[in-house]
Amino acid sequence: MAIPTNGSSFTNYGWAVCLWALIIAFQYGYHISVLNQIQAVLTCKATSPNSLPAPPRLLECIPMSDLTFSLVTSIFTIGGLAGSLVAHLVMDNLGRRGTHRICAIFIGIGAAFMGLSNSLVFILFGRFLTGIGSGLGLCVGPIFLAEIAPSKISGSVGVLTQLAIVSGIMFTQVAGINLAAPFTWRYVFFISFCLSGLQIFFSSMVVESPAFLLGKGRLEDHKTAARRLWGNTVPSLACKTIRNSKYIHSLLNNDSEDSLEPPRQENATILQVFTLKQLRKPLMIVSSAMLAQQISGINAVLYYSNDILAKSLPELGAYISLGVTVINVIMTFPPIILIEKLGRRRLLFISTVGQLVSLAFIGYSLDSGASTVASIAILIFVMSFAVGLGPIPFVIIPEVSPAYAVSALSSVALSINCKSSRIANFIVGLAFLPIRNLLSGGDMYKEGQVFYVFIAIFSAAAVWLFSVYKTSSTSSHMFYNAQLLQ
Repeated sequence: MAIPTNGSSFTNYGWAVCLWALIIAFQYGYHISVLNQIQAVLTCKATSPNSLPAPPRLLECIPMSDLTFSLVTSIFTIGGLAGSLVAHLVMDNLGRRGTHRICAIFIGIGAAFMGLSNSLVFILFGRFLTGIGSGLGLCVGPIFLAEIAPSKISGSVGVLTQLAIVSGIMFTQVAGINLAAPFTWRYVFFISFCLSGLQIFFSSMVVESPAFLLGKGRLEDHKTAARRLWGNTVPSLACKTIRNSKYIHSLLNNDSEDSLEPPRQENATILQVFTLKQLRKPLMIVSSAMLAQQISGINAVLYYSNDILAKSLPELGAYISLGVTVINVIMTFPPIILIEKLGRRRLLFISTVGQLVSLAFIGYSLDSGASTVASIAILIFVMSFAVGLGPIPFVIIPEVSPAYAVSALSSVALSINCKSSRIANFIVGLAFLPIRNLLSGGDMYKEGQVFYVFIAIFSAAAVWLFSVYKTSSTSSHMFYNAQLLQ
C-alpha cells in the first residue's frame, strides 16, 4: 500500500528552503538571456554613455564576429548537456543540497570569468562553466522541490521551477537594458556572481532532502529534516512510495533505528534507464514531454515575434522582447493554482490546444496581411505555452519515476531537453527563413504557411505524448510509482 504523505504545508523555514533551491533555476533563465541585451556593446559594435564607474584595467568590450558570438552563446548549451549527463552521479553521491552547492560554485566561477574577462578564451570558459552549473541545477532542482514539497501542493511547488526560469530571463533583460554600455555590461555578470555567493553561504543552513536521507538509511536526520520542513506533521518520503508497512508503522511511532531497516534499492544508472523494462514507460513519458516542449514551435514564434509585433507597435520596438517575457512570467502564475485543481494531463491538454489554435491563427493572419491579429495570436500562444507545456514537463519527471531511478531519468530528460533545444534553435536560426521563403515562393501573403508545418509536427508529438501519459488526477502521481515498482 502506498502512503504518499509529506505533511500538509511548509513551515516558514520550508518556504525559505524552497526559495533557496529556486536560485539555480533563476540563474539558468538568467544566463539563457544574459547576452541578448548586451551583445552590441560586448562585441564592440555599439557604444553608449557609461552610467556606472568603469572597473580598472578592464577593456570596454571584446571584439567578436557574429560567428564567434554564436559560439559564445551556444557553448552554454554544450556545458548544460555535460552537466546533465553527470547529474545523477553527483546527486546520488553528494545529495540534493550538495549538488545545489556545486551548481552555485560552477555558476559563480563562470560568471566571475565572464565579468572580469579581457579575452574571448575566458569568456568562452566562463560561459561553459555556467552551462555546467545550470545543467546540473536543472536536473536537481525539480527533484529536490518534489521531495520537499507538501503533498497537497506538490504540483504547485513544481511549477515554481518554470516561474524562476522565466523570471530570470525577464530580470536579465531588464538589467541588460540598463547596463548595456561599455564597461558596465560586466555588472550583469556580477549580479549572477552575487546570487551564487548567497546560495553557497546559506547552503549550510539548508536541510538535505528527507527522501534522500531515508534512502541512505539516515532515519534520525530524515525525521529532523521532515519536521523542519513540514512542522509537526507525519514525516514521510517526499513524493515517493514506501511499500513496507512494518517499516512505516515503526517510523510513524518513532521506534528506534535498531528495530527497523528502511527498504533500499540500488539507484539506477543511465544505461539501465534504457534497458530495464519497468523504466520504459516513465522514460517514454519524460522524453515525449521534453520533445513536445521543444518542437511545439515556441522557438519559431519567439524568433518571429519581434518582427510581427514591431509592425503593430513600432514605437515600442526596443521593449517588445521584454514585453513577451513579462507575459510569459505573468502566465506562469495560473498553473501554480490550476495544476492541483485540473491535474497535470488536463492542463497539458488545454495548453496544447491553445498553442495549436494560436499557431493556426498566426499562419492565417500572416497570409491575410493582418499583423494585428497575428500579434494577438502570438501573445495567446505564449500564454498557452506558459500555463502548461512550459512548466509541467519539469513537474512530472520526479512524479512518474520510481524512487531508485529519479536521478538517472532526470539526467536523461534534461539531456534530451538540452539536445532538442539546441537542435530546435539551430533549425530556427538557420532554416526557418529559407523554409518560409520556399513555401511562400516570395509572396509576402504566404509567409504564414511555414507555421502550418509546425502545426503538423506539434500535433504528432502531442498525440504521442497523450498516448503514453495517462495519469490525469491531481493526486495520481503519488501512486504511480507504486505501480511502476510492482
